[in-house]
Amino acid sequence: MSNSPIVARNTTRGSTLAAEVAVAGTFWKSFVGLMGRSTVAPDEGLWMPGVTSIHMFFMRFAIDCAFLGPEAPEGWRSVLAVRHRLPPWIGLVWTVRGAGGVLELAPGALQRSGTQVGDRIILEDPAHH
Repeated sequence: MSNSPIVARNTTRGSTLAAEVAVAGTFWKSFVGLMGRSTVAPDEGLWMPGVTSIHMFFMRFAIDCAFLGPEAPEGWRSVLAVRHRLPPWIGLVWTVRGAGGVLELAPGALQRSGTQVGDRIILEDPAHH
């Protein structure tokens, strides 16, 4: 994946989780995540490939997150776990077994998109859609 934003779509529900998703392609970018930000827009997110747990230390706002499984041959990833409106500073979200990455989103994004465990999510370059 390139450094340009990607789109996170829920193909099960026919909805979009976020249209401006940054990709944290390194350990450091995943570690920092959204910590340096003061807010996240409703259509923004951060995809952290290879991440199986997150922390909320030093966060200044709540987030939703979806732990996604490994990429299927067809390009989608299954939702393994969802966390709604995680408050800042709560600490760790324990490891989700089998996760191939985590998608951090604006609070309410999971509810708006109807995303639930078992749904199929595709992460795609909007130019190739």
